[in-house]
Amino acid sequence: MKRTFLIIITVIMSLRVAANAGTISGSVSGVAGESVVYVDTAPGKTFPAPTQHAVVDQRGLLFQPHITVVQMGSTVDFQNSDKVAHNVFWTNIGGNKKLGHNLGTWPQGEKRSFKFDTPGAVPVLCNVHPEMSAYIVVAPTPYFTETDKSGEYKIENVPDGSYKVTAWHEGAKNQSKPVSVSGDTKADFTLSK
Repeated sequence: MKRTFLIIITVIMSLRVAANAGTISGSVSGVAGESVVYVDTAPGKTFPAPTQHAVVDQRGLLFQPHITVVQMGSTVDFQNSDKVAHNVFWTNIGGNKKLGHNLGTWPQGEKRSFKFDTPGAVPVLCNVHPEMSAYIVVAPTPYFTETDKSGEYKIENVPDGSYKVTAWHEGAKNQSKPVSVSGDTKADFTLSK
């Protein structure tokens, strides 16, 4: 009897949470290729750091993927799959040059990790191969996504409430706007270089 009661309560709570969550969708225009859209502020809410690590590989003299989006507090594993030595460094996080860091240089088959505790875009470079570059976008909430190639996006399961949503694109100025989520909400962005 106790077990049945607990199952019923769990189902009711799950439905209640789902009923109080919405979707933010829209498009990002003015730029070509993928952009990142994320809920920038969630007043009064804290989020546990993800336990799963994101991976950025150095393969074919490229950082792969070119753009990686993670939640603040995430650890990123940088691995070297090339037969040559590679380096990973960044000059800033979110424009703050005091947060620049160099993980060093290492050979094929090794990896190094870093935990990103500050939100913002991180321009990742290799000082051995200056033509290599990538970005890690550290979102302050778990509500983020990358657009498709046409600029369309959808962020699901955002709790009802008022937020600031930000669109980021490599080489463009960020754009933020207030959004009130209650069910399905639309937010379009037009970015400029």
